[in-house]
Amino acid sequence: MAKVKNWLAEHLPTRRRLIQLYAALLYNAHLRGFVEGEIYTGGTKFLCVPGLNCYSCPGAIGACPLGSLQNALASARSRAPFYVLGVLMLFGLLLGRVVCGFLCPFGLIQELLDKLPLPKLRKGRVTRALSYVKYVLLAGLVVIVPLVYAFQRFPLPAFCKYICPAGTLEGAVALLAHPDNADLFAMLGELFTSKFALLAAILAACAFIYRAFCRFLCPLGAIYGFFCRVALLGVKVDPELCTNCGLCVRQCRMDVRHVGDHECIHCGACAAACPTQAIRWRLPRKPARPRRWTRAAAWCAALAALACVLWFCNRPEPTVPGRAGTEAAPQATAVPGRAGTEAAPQATAVPGRAGTEAAPQATAVPGRAGTEAAPQAAGTPAVGSEVGMTCPDFEVPLYGGGTFALSQTRGKIVVLNFWATWCSPCCSELPYFERLWEAYPDDVALVAIHSELITDDVESYIAEMGYRMPFALDETGAVLEALGGSTMLPQTVILDRDGTIAYNRIGSMDYEALEAQVRQLMA
Repeated sequence: MAKVKNWLAEHLPTRRRLIQLYAALLYNAHLRGFVEGEIYTGGTKFLCVPGLNCYSCPGAIGACPLGSLQNALASARSRAPFYVLGVLMLFGLLLGRVVCGFLCPFGLIQELLDKLPLPKLRKGRVTRALSYVKYVLLAGLVVIVPLVYAFQRFPLPAFCKYICPAGTLEGAVALLAHPDNADLFAMLGELFTSKFALLAAILAACAFIYRAFCRFLCPLGAIYGFFCRVALLGVKVDPELCTNCGLCVRQCRMDVRHVGDHECIHCGACAAACPTQAIRWRLPRKPARPRRWTRAAAWCAALAALACVLWFCNRPEPTVPGRAGTEAAPQATAVPGRAGTEAAPQATAVPGRAGTEAAPQATAVPGRAGTEAAPQAAGTPAVGSEVGMTCPDFEVPLYGGGTFALSQTRGKIVVLNFWATWCSPCCSELPYFERLWEAYPDDVALVAIHSELITDDVESYIAEMGYRMPFALDETGAVLEALGGSTMLPQTVILDRDGTIAYNRIGSMDYEALEAQVRQLMA
């Protein structure tokens, strides 16, 4: 019996490991997303989770705070990022780098890789020096670059776009692994290839170096490190019991100089190694040791809460009259929030409604409804009012005065371009629609409809670029929603002369593909 107990003690997961697994499952409670290959777009998606977890993971029910911060800074020209800064401060003041040690799914992945029986690099001066790289990345790619590009009307969440391995693994790879998303492989480019190679290098490094990404590259850990002295929760040393033996620092596998500094993830390994039990949790007062039944009750309550979240996020969705299937959602990329890696660089995610945003250059996920467009056209099918259905009537206000009413365009081919100033793929394709509008004035009624989320002076942008085609505003988002959009831009909808939807896809188009669709309807 003693041997069995010893074996269980050595092989059963620790309490910290159980909490890590619990957090990973809670963040990614939309299990249907892994089965269906689609991203969750429910009401919790605008909420930031504490740890690094890609907005575009099929299971993610919240936003990554790092991706949200970059997108909020990218919109700083027109609004202050109060929400995401407040959330990060709240997590920092309450938990600090306890988030890294207990609540980060990517940290869990790194620790599992460290279990591989391979030689390990010991920490030293080199690793301690490298630990400051993440502060350079925080200042450069997370703060300075998004702010600079914000004033150039070109959102660029640089860390998510060029580096973030969590986005590549949880967002792109998880979606590409689903057979229904096999057509995404045709849209992969050099950016995805470079990010995938970087992901492979980071994961390989984690097999030889304990939490390599966390120690050297993670800007989120750098942010939480600023709160190490003031966080409510964490480990600290009792000076009356400490003998300054240094065993705690030697035992720690992070690049700490002392217990609880900015590199400490508060995993508790030092407390277990301390011969005098001088290391304990930092709490407002010393708590009484919980009884076994109290701990059991706490775990039962946590599991009950998890069960409720799982039910809520995976419950069958009611069928909405006039709508087919479910909406496609963003894959935050190398450019979410929703944070991630690029699978279809033409599509951009719409920022969240409460200050937290998916990565503005998020990739599209193929929908399940709608028919395929001409082979030369890029993008993915939209879901909602499908091809072959009559487009619902609508009226939207035009910039510069007047309105655009669909009912007044009968007899013409109607081209609807849904876009936004903060969406760089949207802005790059606007000249194609202007050119089409000028080429077919008698046969085509065209309007570029801006998202209801405005982060810039749209009229100034239109005037600055010199566009003459009609621009309108989808004031409530109802038009885009009725046509299967909401989380991805750009989207192009083309109606035939009878008002029937002939083309409805998410993603950028070049002029040749756009003209081919129109000429096909004119024939």
